[in-house]
Amino acid sequence: MQTFHHIIGLRKALEQHRQQGHTIGFVPTMGNLHRAHLALVEQAKSLCDVVVSSIFVNRLQFGLNEDWDKYPRTLKEDTQKLKSVGCDYLFCPDEHEVYPNGMDQQARVIVPSMADVLCGASRPGHFEGVTTVVTKLFNIVQPHKAIFGIKDYQQLAIIRRMVEDLCIPVEIVAGDIVREADGLAMSSRNGFILPAERVHANQLNKSLNWIAEQLIAGASDFYALEQTARQQIEEAGFKVDYLTICESASLLPAASDDSQMTILGAMYTQGARLIDNVSVELG
Repeated sequence: MQTFHHIIGLRKALEQHRQQGHTIGFVPTMGNLHRAHLALVEQAKSLCDVVVSSIFVNRLQFGLNEDWDKYPRTLKEDTQKLKSVGCDYLFCPDEHEVYPNGMDQQARVIVPSMADVLCGASRPGHFEGVTTVVTKLFNIVQPHKAIFGIKDYQQLAIIRRMVEDLCIPVEIVAGDIVREADGLAMSSRNGFILPAERVHANQLNKSLNWIAEQLIAGASDFYALEQTARQQIEEAGFKVDYLTICESASLLPAASDDSQMTILGAMYTQGARLIDNVSVELG
């Protein structure tokens, strides 16, 4: 695996592959890699001739009171993990390389229809930071396919809309959620869960699955389902950020005649904010 810190070097290396007709897959990350990240790289390897991963802790997507400075930087370990699954290139730029004119002067990319709800409501500006840096990374790497984990369902939906709206020639591929044995979705922030909380930290997933079972069984009072699930999470000792049954493509609140629904939720432990989702297809 070759590592590049500068755009010009990575572009030169990838241009040789394009001249040979190779397809390029891309897996953007913020590092602190775990098995779910590596599964995305493996998926990219199965779909493309060449795989690029990036590690960049993007300050632009962190809020004022969020954990940018605390986000774990584990480049040495991450590099070894990427090598172990056959990643071909690692792009690891510093902030000036990505934002040469500074973040205050950076042009922004905004997807207005989905960015201010769910996670966007509690993290103002977060998705603007995501779409801006992902657009820049797409312009740098120019991949044929980019793989994103479906755990960040709203992010995936927003990036798909962004690519469609801006006519960016990249196929967005979803990677399945990788879970712990008890159902907890793998996340870099799981390391912030306090040991005493960990035994119940899968309650979000349990409650989302409970709603899915009720929908499949024919339940149609969405508000009542959401309220019961909220109560389940609170009784387990956690604070609910949001829990909503949405139409899968638009992320609008689900209607009774929708056939594809996704239940999305976020909750706070004492040390972490966890997100998860479960999709169902009815009819």
